[in-house]
Amino acid sequence: MYRTLVTAEQLRQHQDDWCLLDCRYSLADTGYGRRVYGEGHIPGAFYLDLDRDLSSPIGPRDGRHPLPDAAKLNERLRRCGVAPGVQVVVYDDCGGAMAARAWWLLRWLGHDVVAVLDGGYPAWLELGRTPECQAPRDRESDWQAQPDRAALVDVEAVEANLKAPVFTLVDARSGERFRGEQEPIDPVAGHIPGSLNRPLADNLEAGRFKSPAQLRREWLALLGEHPPEAVVHLCGSGVTACHNLLAMEHAGLGGARVYPGSWSEWIRDGRRPIATQIPDA
Repeated sequence: MYRTLVTAEQLRQHQDDWCLLDCRYSLADTGYGRRVYGEGHIPGAFYLDLDRDLSSPIGPRDGRHPLPDAAKLNERLRRCGVAPGVQVVVYDDCGGAMAARAWWLLRWLGHDVVAVLDGGYPAWLELGRTPECQAPRDRESDWQAQPDRAALVDVEAVEANLKAPVFTLVDARSGERFRGEQEPIDPVAGHIPGSLNRPLADNLEAGRFKSPAQLRREWLALLGEHPPEAVVHLCGSGVTACHNLLAMEHAGLGGARVYPGSWSEWIRDGRRPIATQIPDA
């Protein structure tokens, strides 16, 4: 069973036995993922849309990608063939930035036999495999999700943490966005005071995750005396934060959590503090 990453070759050997989920998506073109899925995908893979399947509609106080309704996502995943003990593999074409969201959501719902395809769809194509264009038929499953509230923290916990720190925030956005030098997506630039910055791209090398040993060295250097179980990941909207969590898990640094609302929720209330200076190491 695989719980962090699988290679394209490992997928090739078990493709007919595993549940495959295509998570390709672009923030700049929200119809991109569904369009390229129709043009070609790994045979047997179902498509999950970030907006429709992996998020809820945005409310007046939410971030850009609120957590999906657990019951609705459970039903959708059951029709995709997610079942107790079945290996699930999620993939995208952007280094796992989108697939990691599905990976984390499945774990949140209680299905931990899930892994991200390292290198994504491009790595699978490199094997010379032939994609298909037709979506598979819905499947049946009796899997019942059991959401794990302990896997995440809410905005109230983040606010309280500013006054009495019990965890360390790690922001997965680019350094420019974190420092407030530019903000191409959200209306306010900067970061939550006291946060550390680890851009998700730092987890990758040539489109694939760095080795567990290298990731471990880099993450331990960033965290210093902060233990992994006292880390909470965030980003712009709770999507790419999961990439950093995946990297830590792959490095054997388990126990971290996610703040799903992330920066786009934090700035909904103008009374919440923001920072643009790099915190001291």
